[in-house]
Parts: sequence; C-alpha cells; structure tokens
Amino acid sequence: MTDQYAVIGNPIGHTKSPVIHRLFAESCGQQIEYTAIEGSTTDFAGDVARFKAQGGRGMNITAPFKLQAFELATQPSQRARLARAANAFKFEDEAVLADNFDGVGLLRDIEHNLGQPLDGRRVLLLGAGGAVRGALLPFLAASPARLVLVNRDMVKARVLENEVNDPRLLLSTYEDLAGQWFDLVINATSASLTGELPPVPESVFTNATLAYELAYGRGLTPFLQVAKKAGVDTLADGVGMLVEQAAEAFEWWRGVRPQTGAVIQRLTVPLT
Repeated sequence: MTDQYAVIGNPIGHTKSPVIHRLFAESCGQQIEYTAIEGSTTDFAGDVARFKAQGGRGMNITAPFKLQAFELATQPSQRARLARAANAFKFEDEAVLADNFDGVGLLRDIEHNLGQPLDGRRVLLLGAGGAVRGALLPFLAASPARLVLVNRDMVKARVLENEVNDPRLLLSTYEDLAGQWFDLVINATSASLTGELPPVPESVFTNATLAYELAYGRGLTPFLQVAKKAGVDTLADGVGMLVEQAAEAFEWWRGVRPQTGAVIQRLTVPLT
C-alpha cells in the first residue's frame, strides 16, 4: 500500500501542499499519496485520529489548527514547544510526533535561496503570532547582531521575550522604530491578508537589502510597495518559505531531502 500523507486545514481549497509534495515525490523517486483534508473546526482530533487509523503516516497542519496540533502531540519538538504550535505530524505506532518547520523554512529561504545571511546583521520582525514564534529560535541560531520584534500587542511580545530569554532579542513599539534602520525587514503580521499596511515607518528600510512578506501569491502588497519605494534591492514573498518548510517535513518523513528551486519557481507569482 502506498504511504499516505495529508495536509489539514479549514478552508483548504487554496493549498499548494499536494502539488508541492507530488513534485517532491517524483523528483526523489518516492511512492506516496498526498491529499488535502478540510478539517472540522469542532473535531480536529477526530479528523487526525481517523486519518491515522486509515494508515496515515504523517500530516501537515495549516490554519486554524496549528495550536490544536501542538496540544494533540505526544512528542513535540523544542521548536514546537516554543511556538506552542505544530505544522507537521509524524505517526509512529501510538506516538504523535510534532514539529514546527515554519521558522527553519523561512530561514533557509532567506539565507540559501535569497542569499541574505542573518549573521551579524540587524533584523526586524513585524508580528508576534505563530509564524514568528516558530522563527525565533532558528533566527537567533543564525547569529544576528540584533533581532527586534515589534507588535501592536506588547503583552504578547513580552511573553515571547521572556520565553526566549536571549539578550539579542529586543522589543519595540511601532512608534519607537522611527529613525531606526535594519538590514532585513520581515512582515509576519496578518495585515497583508486584508490589503493593509503595518504602521511601520519608511525609515526602517533605509539600508535594508531585503524586505520579506510572509503572505504569498498576492503580488506587490502594501508592505512590499513601501519597501520598493524606499529602494530595497530584494523583495520576496513567502512562497519560498512554503516550499522550504514542506521540504523539511518531507525529509523528516521520508529520509531524503528534495530539491526546492524548481518548485519555488513553478509556484512564484511575479511581484508586480
């Protein structure tokens, strides 16, 4: 029987995961079946249990189930524990192993695909949601000179600061960013999903070499428009992160690392 994998979310019609994993399997010579499941907002655990009982080997988890996925895990990774969210399961007998590959996928896209190392550089992260939680440990391991986190809800940001407990992680309000500059500016807020602009001053882009928008497939978002106007050389959206986190999960499941470049190119929407 072909090994079964799936992505679960709600809604799920927009997902690119089945295409990504089909291309990975073809390129790596792996025989798998990968489907999309629209999960129940009232019975996520039941959906997971049914898929596992039918022989499922692993799952990707997307919104709005990442927090529930962490709670369901019997063996969460350190990254998942910090994020308090999981985006991948691996089923081994009765165990539900969980990890969060969002942060390592984002870091690999930035450093490997876009050629923008974090080592010794000033990094600004907008937002304090699940994606940022998943990114903090990988980002700090990449040795930035400083990593500044800005969020409207400072209580939420301080919780993260206390959990991470690293002197290189600094908090800021949007107002206090005025006059500051950064090498890399990363928007992990939900603003672009509604076509809005985070209240970030244009000065943060003065010396920036990369502006990265986690939302993908939306073209030149308001955030990227401001960065482009400010003269930032490299603009990117989150399609590379999407593919790289999927590659991490695929390797975790199958023991082989797929090449990602052609898949990213295939899914990229021009930033116009």
